[in-house]
Amino acid sequence: MSSDAAEIHKLDDVVDLGKFLQARRARINPEDVGLSDGARRRVPGLRREELALLAGVSVDYYTRLEQGRAKRPSDQVLDAVARALRLDATTRAHLHRLAGTTRRGPAHPSAAVRPSLETMLAQITAFPALIMNHRQDVLASNRMARLLYGGFGWDLEAGPNFVRLMFEDDSRQYFPDWEDVCSAESVAQLRKTAALFPEDRELTSMIGELSVAHRLFAELWARAEVMDCNVGSVRFDHPMVGRLELYKDQFRVADGSGQMLVTLTASPGTDDYDRMRLLESSRAA
Repeated sequence: MSSDAAEIHKLDDVVDLGKFLQARRARINPEDVGLSDGARRRVPGLRREELALLAGVSVDYYTRLEQGRAKRPSDQVLDAVARALRLDATTRAHLHRLAGTTRRGPAHPSAAVRPSLETMLAQITAFPALIMNHRQDVLASNRMARLLYGGFGWDLEAGPNFVRLMFEDDSRQYFPDWEDVCSAESVAQLRKTAALFPEDRELTSMIGELSVAHRLFAELWARAEVMDCNVGSVRFDHPMVGRLELYKDQFRVADGSGQMLVTLTASPGTDDYDRMRLLESSRAA
C-alpha cells in the first residue's frame, strides 16, 4: 500500500462509524458471548446478525448502521451496541462521537503554547513536565524532561512526536513495558484524538506513514482500541540512573487547543525519587 493510499484508508478508519464497528465486531469471540461457533467462519469475530441479536436491534437496522445509512441513531441503540461489543466507558464515548451524538473538538487546534502555560511549566523544576498537542508532538518541556529523555538521545527542544519516537527501533531498550503498555497506549490515545480532529491532514498522514513503516503499529491500529491515558505509570531503563518507575498524569487544557500538560513524578522517600534527584544533579540540559 502506498503512503497516499494508506492516508486515505486511515482517514476513513478514523471517522467512519461502520469501519469502527466492523473492527470491534471482529474482536468478539462468539463462544465468549454464549454463541456456538458452529461451522468454520470465513472472517473472525461475530457476524452482523449475531451482533444485532446481542444488541436487541433488527439485523436490517444494524446493517444500515454499519453501512452509514442509519441517520442519527439514538443513544439507547448505541449503548446497546456498545454493551454487545463490550466497550468500556472511554470507547463507548468514542462510539457516540463517531455516530454524531456528541460534539467533536475544533478542526484546527492551536499549535501555540499560551504564555501562562509556559510560565507554569517553568515553575515545575523537581520532575519532568512537558506540553504536547493532540498529535503527541512536544511543544514545550522543562529541564528535567529534557534530562530524562535526553538520556535516550531524544531532543525535546526539536519538537519531536512521541508516537514516532516510540516506534523507532532503539526505543524498546528504554521501556521495559514497551509493547504491552507504551506502544499500545500511544496508539489507542492517538485513535481517540484522531476522531476528535478528523480534518487534521498532518495527523492523518502520520497515521498512514506509521501504518506502512511499522507492522506493529498497523496491527495495534486495526484493533480499534480507544483509551484515555491520563493517569498511570511508566517504567524506564535510563542509561544514567537505571530503572525508574514514575507516575504519569496528563492534564488536558480546556481551551479547545488539544494541548495537554504531562507530568512524571515519584513519591519522596522512594528509590525512584532519589534517582530523580541524581538525574537533576547531572549535567545541564
